[in-house]
Amino acid sequence: MKPNPVVWFEIYVQDMVRAQRFYENVFQCKLQTLDAPEGEAHDMQMLSFPGDNVTAYGAAGALVRMQGVPSGGGGTLVYFACDDCAVEQGRVEAAGGKVFKPKFSIAPHGHIALVVDTEGNCIGLHSMS
Repeated sequence: MKPNPVVWFEIYVQDMVRAQRFYENVFQCKLQTLDAPEGEAHDMQMLSFPGDNVTAYGAAGALVRMQGVPSGGGGTLVYFACDDCAVEQGRVEAAGGKVFKPKFSIAPHGHIALVVDTEGNCIGLHSMS
C-alpha cells in the first residue's frame, strides 16, 4: 500500500439540496456538479468538494445520492482540514446539523470536533490550532 492511501471519499445523502446547503454553509465553499459514471446517470447524483490533486495534500471527494444507498452512521469517519475547527463547528447548527463532540485536543496532533450533517452522517473537523 502507498503512503496516505485514501484517494477519494463519498458521503452518501438522501436530499442533495439540503446536504449541499449544509456543506457549503459550514465550509464556506461551492460544490461542483460531477457527472455520474457512464450508465449510472439515472441512479446517481454527485457534487464534488473543491480539490487539487496535483499540488495539495489530502483526498478529494463528493456528496453522492444513489438509489438504494442510505446515508447515516456507518463505521468510517471522514475528517475535513480546517484552519481552526471551532470556526466550522460554529456554523454546523445554523446549517441544520448537530455538534456531537465540540473541539477538543488530540495532542500532539492538533484538535478535532465531531459533527453530524443533515443526512445523519458523522464527519470530523481537524485543525492544528
